[in-house]
Amino acid sequence: MNKPLVVLNVVGLTPRLLAHMPRLRAAFANGFTARLDPVVPAVTCSVQATFLTGETPAGHGVVGNGWYFRDLGEVLLWRQSHALVGGERVWDAIRRDRPGYTVANICWWYAMGADVDWTVTPRPIYRADGRKEPDCYTIPAELHDELPTFPLFSYWGPGAGIASSAWIAAAAVHVMNTRSPDLTLVYVPHLDYDLQRFGPSAPQAAAAAAELDATLAPLLDAAAARGATVVALSEYGITDVSRPVHVNRALRAAGLLTVHTQDGMEYLDPFTSRAFAVADHQIAHVYVRDPADVAAVAKICAELPGVGQVLDESGKAGQGLDHSRSGELVLLAEPDSWFTYYYWLDDKHAPDFATHVEIHRKPGYDPAELLFDPAGPGAAKGRAAKALVRKKLGMRYRMNVVGLDAGAEAIRGSHGLLPPGADDAPLLLCTDAAPAVDRIAATDVKALLLRLAGGSS
Repeated sequence: MNKPLVVLNVVGLTPRLLAHMPRLRAAFANGFTARLDPVVPAVTCSVQATFLTGETPAGHGVVGNGWYFRDLGEVLLWRQSHALVGGERVWDAIRRDRPGYTVANICWWYAMGADVDWTVTPRPIYRADGRKEPDCYTIPAELHDELPTFPLFSYWGPGAGIASSAWIAAAAVHVMNTRSPDLTLVYVPHLDYDLQRFGPSAPQAAAAAAELDATLAPLLDAAAARGATVVALSEYGITDVSRPVHVNRALRAAGLLTVHTQDGMEYLDPFTSRAFAVADHQIAHVYVRDPADVAAVAKICAELPGVGQVLDESGKAGQGLDHSRSGELVLLAEPDSWFTYYYWLDDKHAPDFATHVEIHRKPGYDPAELLFDPAGPGAAKGRAAKALVRKKLGMRYRMNVVGLDAGAEAIRGSHGLLPPGADDAPLLLCTDAAPAVDRIAATDVKALLLRLAGGSS
């Protein structure tokens, strides 16, 4: 009989951090550890899709954590539909040889609509009056009431911390103990937080690794009790940064990006902009409406301090990013830099969502959401306390606690590029020594999981 397989996506795990995780190291002492080479962009949604399909973004189409949906005229990040992922999933390949092979997805991305047996994924309640409350989505529906309330505000935002990863680990243990899936996928995000806030070289990073190590112990014990083969891997390594790069502001200054205004607030207007960027950590997709403008836009971007490379069509093909969802140009940051989505030139005209944790409304990724406004953290915490009182009273509230430029300037860790060296490279650990390698590409992870599950390629 084939062993159960548990795959732990320990975000941001690198040799530098593994040194502070003795419980995790002990679990794989009789297996092997390999350096993992991610794809570009080395961001959550893209790399997870590669792990599951064996394809680069050119094949599975997940060119970032979000992109410009040309048919909708909207920038959308952090979608949840599994239909956005192209390519054959690892469980479909396994099921060719093992019909009835069961799969549990515990918080890996693009969970909704996936052909798996059990699903648990964060899904807030959006009240009619605008309030947002913590909750999760499960398949089957009855699984929902077997779990405590998902701690949404420790999953992302200034309060992000270990509680969310502990909840996910406990949910995985519950599903394994009550459903016995053949394959269990578990997403553990804790290292994403302090490494972006403070950088991987900061003492807070080592402390976060040690905290997560203790949190993973019950999950590792539960997997061992089932006799499962365990794989732990990371999507990327977070590296030290100190410089935010405002691509959209440069494009606006050049007259290429336009906005529309409502109630004094400026909103990016993709319909009329000749060029704009969707920023995603250390990569940015630049969408250029008129092919005649591509060369001029490329020149503006290349001259912007903090931009390391400007990929045109041939450059995108070389990086596995030649997909219709990609921008006409793709920017890669200098190693010490990352890209903001900011497009306003005066904070007085920033949209109100800019100072909130609003991952679905911002036309780009915003790590400043992890911090109380560094320009006035005490005042920001005071606003948060008042908002929580209103929330508990069932009233509408505004959690406007995120800094703008001060928040961006405070970020000390990012990712998206290929790692600069082994210490900052992601890892793959496996309890089974038989398929041991020293180094593995993200595109080869599917084949490894297929072999461990007892399927054929």
